[in-house]
Amino acid sequence: MSFITLWRVSGLIILGLMTMLWLLSLALKNSSIVDIFWGMGFVITFWIGTLLVPAETSGRIFLLGSLVTVWGLRLSLHIFLRNHGQPEDFRYAKWREEAGPSWGWQSFFKVFLLQGVLLWIIAAPLLAAQVNAPDPMKCKCTDYTAAALWLVGFIFEAGGDWQLKRFKENPTNKGNLLTTGLWSLTRHPNYFGDVAQWWGFYLIALASGAWWTVFSPILMTILLMKVSGVSMIEKTLKDTKPGYAEYIARTSSFFPWFPKK
Repeated sequence: MSFITLWRVSGLIILGLMTMLWLLSLALKNSSIVDIFWGMGFVITFWIGTLLVPAETSGRIFLLGSLVTVWGLRLSLHIFLRNHGQPEDFRYAKWREEAGPSWGWQSFFKVFLLQGVLLWIIAAPLLAAQVNAPDPMKCKCTDYTAAALWLVGFIFEAGGDWQLKRFKENPTNKGNLLTTGLWSLTRHPNYFGDVAQWWGFYLIALASGAWWTVFSPILMTILLMKVSGVSMIEKTLKDTKPGYAEYIARTSSFFPWFPKK
């Protein structure tokens, strides 16, 4: 099976899953469930690819699948636990209020279809690597580098989320900023970790010959740094969190580095 065929089929599957998720959101009156599906969507896309490609799974593909699965399941579980029992995310609640009764059909295009298309595009290296799965394992140093980069990213993303969760659970920290641990090295350890893991995924695809899928980690980096991640959150925190200006002055925005005195 060629990559184009595999990519088209995966696109149809993602469209079907997003449509079902949208229908569920209408029943729940909560568009936030799309965030829970984000990580899981990549896991499903990858393993569907392994079923569709008639080839024996190589060591490289097993490595890629393992890393994607750990990343995606942890992210989806984290967001599920964080959102459980909470009202709809403020972003979607604001759009719902602005759209009024038409939000039902608008949410399909503005939220679910949009995220489905992004998922489909970003998943390209996960699928492209599988087309070459029967080839002998080459460029082992690239695979080792990818695994090491992924591990660094996982520590920052999972560790940052865990530290923030523990910080918020302590009532004495209400209204305060978390500026210790990983959060002293970067203001967004979870977003940095996510980006690092995706560059790790790409390196494995690169070792399989899918060098041209570099648009995937680039797009993920831009989204998390300039669109829905760092940029969006900091616009809110600058106005709502006392001391955030000082935190900005001494702490790296994205890439980890020693804090300034």
